[in-house]
Amino acid sequence: MLKRALLAALPLLILLAVPVLLRPKDAPLLSGGDRLVILTPHAEAVRSEFATAFRRHYRARHGRDITLDFRNMGGTSDIVRYIADRYEAEFRRFWTAAHPDTPWSSTIAAAFSNHRVDPERESDPLRRLARQEFLASDCGIGVDIFWGGGTYDHNKQARRGFGVDAGTQRRHPEWFTDAVIPAAFGGEPFYDPAGRYYGVCLASFGICANPDRIGEMGCAEPRSWHDLGKADFFNTLVIADPTKSGSANKCFESILQQCMNEAVLRYGETRGPAIGWQDGFNLIKRIVANARTMTDSASKVPRDIAAGNAAAGMAIDTYGLSEQDWSELIFDGTPHIRYYPPLGGTAVSADPVQLLRGAPNRQAAEEFIDFLLSVEGQLLWNTRPGLPGGPVKHALRRPPIRRDLYQPRYTANFTDPDYNPYLAGAGFTYRAEWTSPYFGLIRVMIRCLALDVQQEMRTAWRAILDAGGPERVPQAAAAFDEIPIPYQEAGAAAESLNVTATRTMLDVIDIQRSWSEKAVEQYRRAARLAQENK
Repeated sequence: MLKRALLAALPLLILLAVPVLLRPKDAPLLSGGDRLVILTPHAEAVRSEFATAFRRHYRARHGRDITLDFRNMGGTSDIVRYIADRYEAEFRRFWTAAHPDTPWSSTIAAAFSNHRVDPERESDPLRRLARQEFLASDCGIGVDIFWGGGTYDHNKQARRGFGVDAGTQRRHPEWFTDAVIPAAFGGEPFYDPAGRYYGVCLASFGICANPDRIGEMGCAEPRSWHDLGKADFFNTLVIADPTKSGSANKCFESILQQCMNEAVLRYGETRGPAIGWQDGFNLIKRIVANARTMTDSASKVPRDIAAGNAAAGMAIDTYGLSEQDWSELIFDGTPHIRYYPPLGGTAVSADPVQLLRGAPNRQAAEEFIDFLLSVEGQLLWNTRPGLPGGPVKHALRRPPIRRDLYQPRYTANFTDPDYNPYLAGAGFTYRAEWTSPYFGLIRVMIRCLALDVQQEMRTAWRAILDAGGPERVPQAAAAFDEIPIPYQEAGAAAESLNVTATRTMLDVIDIQRSWSEKAVEQYRRAARLAQENK
């Protein structure tokens, strides 16, 4: 009987043993050890390599394991919405317990995470109390760290009170110098002076092109953002949706910045920014109108181009360079995709990490952030797999933020030894005051003026091209180029997208709908004028 029972149980025992026997030697067992919960849009390769390296680092320092519980729920925009929703739910629970005689209300909901509510000067006592208590609380959402995305989203989270000081600057002041991690570069902030987020690697934006497709089209490869808006590329581009990808929105912001810089050179500081704002949005509309494919992730753009599904598109440097090298490898030295930094239009920006309020394992979370900024953690980003200090399996191909690593003793082992983002972005100056306050507005405007009305926009653009181009039908082109929000009204428009005690989400949706309806009218008018050769 015992023998039969053991034989019957053998398959189950084998099934339970397989995960333990096959687990990586650096992976912790499920029981015991510490745990970090991390929200991130980073790909599996990044998560895997940093988890392996940090577990090894943590075990060496503390003699025990740690589990990195990565939660990947989409792009940066999806994560930001999730964090905001969770904090509202948790603070509502906190408030209800602390103030049973003061019911939760829309006033409290609008005030507790509103950075414009000054706890010292706010005249409304309920709004002031809500903000004061949230900032003084350890209200958490069961998550330790938000890692990845752009500085805009991390700065927004910090101002709302979701991100808190991780203390890295106090522990390692020697890291935060111009020679190691500068406070800013080319106008782009690299970390928060208050310690609520830190850039850990760098990114710039460029153009990917498929030389085979371009050759079939009989035109030159695109080398500037303006090239992507030309008639040659109608129905041949692939772009990422900026409402789902923070990186894509940052790329579109770079286009606006370049157009505004160009307009300032022509018209001066007084008129230039407003003219450049108009020019930039019209270039963005042409690029979207030229797109045949829209993806929800910036990483998919180079893959579509390499596969020949599109002729060109906008891409983050690491994705473009990685796909170019992979294409060269599998096609015997002749890549089917090339990556180009756009002429005069590439900015270098940081990809940050942030400690969240109420982190369940704050000490380990702070140590993870310190690890990301240490030489040990930084070398993982670009060192070739298998070399000392490098990843185990995956070449991550991201430029580290530490400037002191761009010297021969480190770059000799880099996957991209000749690429220095501090040199690549030296000719571009980001003017934060021009577009940074309107980063969220830019995303919404692109959706309302181009994405939600893409069919009407493409029809109008095609009619203009069929008529010989914008120069042949100036009235149609002028109608196509209208935008409902001139630069002088951008501040008010951005404010109108915020939910307040007197403005509900339904009101905000109505405002956005009105912008889309105006865009539909203008595109239909542009198509009609083009057909009339006007």
